[in-house]
Amino acid sequence: MNTIDVKIDKQLINKMLVTIPAGTVDMRDDRTKETWSVEINSFELLKFPITQDLFKAITNENPSTFKGERLPVETISWIDAVNFCNNLSESLSRDKCYAIDLATEKVTFIPNSNGFRLPTEAEWQYACQAGAKDIRYGELTEVAWFKDNSNNRTQEVGQKTPNQWGLYDMLGNVWEWCSDIYDETVYGTYRVFRGGGWCDQERSVMATTRRRSHPFSFKIDDLGFRIATNSKK
Repeated sequence: MNTIDVKIDKQLINKMLVTIPAGTVDMRDDRTKETWSVEINSFELLKFPITQDLFKAITNENPSTFKGERLPVETISWIDAVNFCNNLSESLSRDKCYAIDLATEKVTFIPNSNGFRLPTEAEWQYACQAGAKDIRYGELTEVAWFKDNSNNRTQEVGQKTPNQWGLYDMLGNVWEWCSDIYDETVYGTYRVFRGGGWCDQERSVMATTRRRSHPFSFKIDDLGFRIATNSKK
């Protein structure tokens, strides 16, 4: 594994982590018409999607279709994102959050680890809404890159207005993988992604929109991720 300078990047990562307070989020699934509530413990979430420069520093790879250091990394499968989390944790002397068996495509989450992980979708939605109940945290053109303003590609992170908790690009630019299995009885191991992307119309770019796909094989040029952690800076 290619590692980065631990001292420099530990400071950088810590600076970019936002502490999300505990609370409750109301969830819904438009396919099944189901609604439910989830209690959220305080956690930390990166204020930006993972960018190509950080992804390459850890993996020595950049699979993205649109190239640029400050562009969000995309064309990333769920397992790519999980591997990145483990490798970043190892680089910064934290415990890994995932045990991965590639032979069986089995991934086991390790609770209470101090390493980096993908947020649960409930955490993601709660953080996106910044504790409110709205489907967006501002006028869409001001907070997100989507079909109407993206010029048919990703854009550098951090240019749009952040939400009330200081998180950027939670809507638009790229969808973001979450940790959860969507519906195992119907879709097997399919994992959830949230937030909408640069090529989506306004109706799809909402805090409550849920999509899903295969964790090992699905990757596309409007799908990336951001990282979370249980530990404090």
